[in-house]
Amino acid sequence: MKRTKRPNRLIHEKSPYLLQHAYNPVDWYPWGPEAFEKAQSEDKPIFLSIGYATCHWCHVMERESFEDPATAGRMNEIFVPIKVDREERPEIDALYMKICQVMTGSGGWPLTLVLTPDRKPLFAGTYLPREGRFGRMGMSELISWVEEIWRKRRDECIGSAERVMEEVRRPGPSPVVALGIGDLDAAYRELRSAFDQDYGGFGSSPKFPTPHNLLFLLRYWKRTGSQDALLMVEKTLDSMSRGGIFDQLGFGFHRYSTDRKWLLPHFEKMLYDQALLALAYTEAFQATGKLGYRMTACRIFEYVLRDMSSPQGGFYSAQDADSEGEEGKFYLWTADEVRMIVGEEDADVAAKVFGITKEGNIPMEWPKEGLNVLHIEDHLSAIAADLAMVEGDLRNRVEAIRRKLLEARSRRVPPLTDEKILTDWNGLMIVALARSAQVFDEPAYAKAAEAAARFILAQLRSSDGRLLHRYRDGQAAIQATLDDYAFLVWGLIELYETTLNAAFLNEAVALNGDLLKHFWDDRAGGLYLSPDDGEDLPLRQKEAYDGAIPSGNSAAMLNMVRLSRLIGDAQLDEKAFRLCMAFSGQLRRTPSAHTHMFSALDFSIGPAFEVIVAGVPGGKDTEQMLKAARSSYVPNRVVMLNPTGPGSLHTGHVPAFLRRYGDTDGKATAYICEKFSCRVSTTDPAKVKETLGRSFH
Repeated sequence: MKRTKRPNRLIHEKSPYLLQHAYNPVDWYPWGPEAFEKAQSEDKPIFLSIGYATCHWCHVMERESFEDPATAGRMNEIFVPIKVDREERPEIDALYMKICQVMTGSGGWPLTLVLTPDRKPLFAGTYLPREGRFGRMGMSELISWVEEIWRKRRDECIGSAERVMEEVRRPGPSPVVALGIGDLDAAYRELRSAFDQDYGGFGSSPKFPTPHNLLFLLRYWKRTGSQDALLMVEKTLDSMSRGGIFDQLGFGFHRYSTDRKWLLPHFEKMLYDQALLALAYTEAFQATGKLGYRMTACRIFEYVLRDMSSPQGGFYSAQDADSEGEEGKFYLWTADEVRMIVGEEDADVAAKVFGITKEGNIPMEWPKEGLNVLHIEDHLSAIAADLAMVEGDLRNRVEAIRRKLLEARSRRVPPLTDEKILTDWNGLMIVALARSAQVFDEPAYAKAAEAAARFILAQLRSSDGRLLHRYRDGQAAIQATLDDYAFLVWGLIELYETTLNAAFLNEAVALNGDLLKHFWDDRAGGLYLSPDDGEDLPLRQKEAYDGAIPSGNSAAMLNMVRLSRLIGDAQLDEKAFRLCMAFSGQLRRTPSAHTHMFSALDFSIGPAFEVIVAGVPGGKDTEQMLKAARSSYVPNRVVMLNPTGPGSLHTGHVPAFLRRYGDTDGKATAYICEKFSCRVSTTDPAKVKETLGRSFH
C-alpha cells in the first residue's frame, strides 16, 4: 500500500528507522543543511522527532500522527519536520535529550522537540497522541500552540529558548576530589540500598539489566570478599535468565522488564544488551564456576550468531518489539497453542516449566487475554521434584518442547531486524565474544570476534583512517563518536589478549591516539562525545554517566589503564588519572551512576597484574602458561606474549619493551608484574595460577 504513495526525502537514507517514515505524508527532512536553510528562509520552526527502528512508541506515534494526512498537512504548513535516528546520530540525541530533561525533568523516545531555525528549543516532550488526553498535550494542540506563539510572541519564545540553552550550557558543580577505596565502598552501598532482595536487579519497575553494575559488584567482591556483593550478582543473573526478559525459546535478552519480577519485557532486543549481559554471565561463571552462567552466555551468543550476524562479519543493531503491528506478538502464547504444538503428553510439563496458564500470565491491561510470556517458574531441580522426575530427564524433555515451539514460532511473521552495523555496539560484542573465547576456550567465539573487528577496521574508516559510525547496504557513513572509539578499542584490547596477535593491539593504540587527538578536553580533562572537527552543534557535550551502557569516558579510562600496562606507557596511565579527576565530583555525588568508571578506578588502585609470557606461539608449554594466567577470575590483569621461535613471525609487531622478557633455555616463561615492576618469573604454570589467585582480602 505504501508503494502507491509518494516518498519524501527520507527515501534516500540508509537508516531503517528513517526509511520506515519515507512514505509518511509528513515532508520529512534528514538532519542537515538543507532543512536548516529552509527553516531560515521560510521563517519556520523546526519539528524534530528522534527515535529508532525498534521503538514501540515511535511506531504508535507514526500510526496516529505521521501517517494521518490531516495532521501531516498541518505539520508541513507550520514546521520544517526533521527525523533523526538516535542510533545513527547519538550526539544529536544526547544533546536534545539533555535539553528535554532540563525543560521537563524527564525524557525518552520518541523524543519530540520544536526548535527555532537556529536549533534552540521552544518545546520538548516524548510521545504525543494525535489528540490530547488525560492532561497530555496532543499533536493537534501542539501545532496550534506553536503557530500562535511563533506568530504573536516571537521575542518571548526566542528569549525562553536562550534561557534554556544557558541552563544546559551551565556546568554543574564539579569539584576535583581525590578518589579512593572509600568511593568504591560508597558505590557498593548505594547499589545495596537499591537492590531488590526478592527478584534481583535494582529499583522496582521498569527494571533494566544494567550489567555494568554487576561487573562492578564482581570486582568489589573480588577486592573485599563481600558475600552480599556476590549474592546481588547471582540473584540478578539467576532471576533474569529464568524470567520473561530472556527469550526462553530463541534466546537473547529483551531490552527491559516492565515489572519487578523480570516477567513481562519490552520485547525489543538490542545488540548492546546481548554483549554486556554475555560478558556479565561469563565473568560470573569464571568467578563462581557455576555452569548455568556459562550456558546462558553461550545461549546469548547462539542467538546473536544465528539472528544478528551479517554475512560480512559485523553484527546488526536490534530486533523490533512489534510484529504485524502488535508488541510481543511473535513471542506470546496461549495455552491451547502450546498444547496443539507439543501434544497432550508434554503440554502439562510445558505449563509447569514455563508458567503457562489458560487465563494467561501477563497483566490484565494487555490488549488481548489468555497470552503467556514463557519463563522458568523455578529452578528445574525443584520442578523435577514436583513432577517426580529425574532432573536430567526433565531437562531433555524441556529441550524437546523448546525445539518444537521454536520451530512453530519460526513460521510466524518475525519482528523487523535493524540491519545497520554500528561501530560502538559491534565493539561491545567483540569484547564479549573475545572474553568468552578465553574463559570457555571456545575458538568459534574468537573467530567471530576477529571477523567483526576486521570488518569494522576495513569498512568503517574514512579516507584519512578515522573511524565511521554506521554501515548499511554497502555504505559506511557518519563521523564516529567517543563511544565508537572507546568501545572498539576495548574490543581490540580483548582480541589481543585472546589471540595474542599484536596487530590488534597496535590498532587499539592507534585508534586511542586518534581519540585523544580529536576528543580530549585539554583545559578540564575528559573526552567530548563529538570530535573537534565534528558538526557545529549548540553544545559540545562531555558525559561520564553510565546509562543503559557504560559511558564512553568510563570505557576510555579503563582502556587507557590497560593500554598503559600492555605497551609500557605510563603517560596513558596519567591520562586516565586526569580523566577520572575531571569527573571526580560527579562520581563522589552519585557513585552508583558511574559504576564502570569505578571498575576502572578499581583497576587503577590495584592490586593489578601484568603477565608477560615468553614462549613459542602455539607451543604446549606456552599454552599451559597462558591457560594458567587466564583460568582464575582476576579482572585487574593484562596478559601479553613475547613470541619466541619461528612462530613469532606470525604475530604482528610486538611492543619493544616485551622483547626484554625472554624464555628460559627454550621453556616458556611467565613474568608477573605489578605497577610496571616485575617481581615473579617462573616456568611453572602452577606458580602463575597461585600468584594471580591470591586473595585481595
